[in-house]
Amino acid sequence: MTVHATSADGPVNWERFTAQRTQQMRSSAIRELLKITQLPDVISFAGGLPAPELFPVREIEEACSYLLRHEPKAALQYSTTEGHPPLREFLAESMAKYGIQHGPDNILITTGSQQALDLIGKVFIDAGAGVLTGRPTYLGAIQAWRAYQAEFVTIPLDDDGMQVDQLEDIIARTPVRFIYVLPNFHNPAGTTLPEDRRRHLVEVARKHDMLIVEDDPYGALRYEGEDIIPIAALAPERTIYLGTFSKTLTPGLRIGWAVAPMEIRQRLVQAKQGADLHSSTFDQMIANDIAQRGILKAHVRQLRDVYGERRNTMLDALVEFWPDGCHWTRPQGGLFLWAQTPESCTTIDLLQAALARKVAYVPGVNFYPHEDGGHCAMRLNFSNARPDMIVEGIRRLGLTLKEVL
Repeated sequence: MTVHATSADGPVNWERFTAQRTQQMRSSAIRELLKITQLPDVISFAGGLPAPELFPVREIEEACSYLLRHEPKAALQYSTTEGHPPLREFLAESMAKYGIQHGPDNILITTGSQQALDLIGKVFIDAGAGVLTGRPTYLGAIQAWRAYQAEFVTIPLDDDGMQVDQLEDIIARTPVRFIYVLPNFHNPAGTTLPEDRRRHLVEVARKHDMLIVEDDPYGALRYEGEDIIPIAALAPERTIYLGTFSKTLTPGLRIGWAVAPMEIRQRLVQAKQGADLHSSTFDQMIANDIAQRGILKAHVRQLRDVYGERRNTMLDALVEFWPDGCHWTRPQGGLFLWAQTPESCTTIDLLQAALARKVAYVPGVNFYPHEDGGHCAMRLNFSNARPDMIVEGIRRLGLTLKEVL
């Protein structure tokens, strides 16, 4: 039963009690869409969901049993805000292999990397502060920073990601507080930023004394090509690097991390103390146990094999079933590709026809801070559906597109 609060004269007007900045908040379009796509007969390419059949359930069960037998007092107790020290040590060693030389003290464990985005907003964004993002960009970042009344300044993407040659002109017109970039297997665009563009971005940031937020949730999930040096390795003095176990272990543990220079990391720690004191001790110790036993490394190898096959299946199905005039990115890794339809077809309108055929995606407009683009684009997730379902879902979308066009 739903209870509606009322005053003596009628329903309470809750809006007059809320902070002005909450008027900027929006529900996540993806979370709302997932309510529909959870129906068992819907083939969903909408969420950024890992494949649940690949979760290391037995290994997590073993870790839980071990911790509750041997370390229950630590696992079930309050802990430090910075995070479980052995886990931070593991992360520091792992990132060093990619050239990121920060130590454990520079790492803050967060409740998913989404919390890190919120903490960055809390620490760095005043009302009206400029934040430079790609166009399109990650919906979760838009949602997190819109609540702090950020002024989004955008730069277009091409097949190689952010067009950094335009940075100087954009910054000259509009001051920005920091640059937000997803260099590896961009969400939603699926692009990878080449090394020369990363170096140019760093040059511009140093010239104008700007911070960089490097969001890298998918970097370990590469299916072709060679690893590219992280921006945090090129500019450690001004980069906040974000990572997560949500895509490589399980999202339910909600373990992410932020790596930053000590002065910044301490501000993020203070912001987190006001939010949740610390991330779940038990979950951190589970992740650490699995990582230290080498299970995580083997699990990531399995994910690369399975997701790489599913990416290839989707790319082949698009060629077979979609009409002329459509095109899409070929991601080197990650969970998504970005597909575009002819201008006569808007993907918001197309979605209703697609849902009638029991297939779903996320319309591209949701990934534009100003909703000024993406009307003929969609994000497609390939990690969460089996190959046969991917083929059938792309076939259904192809039929829908042909009807509309």
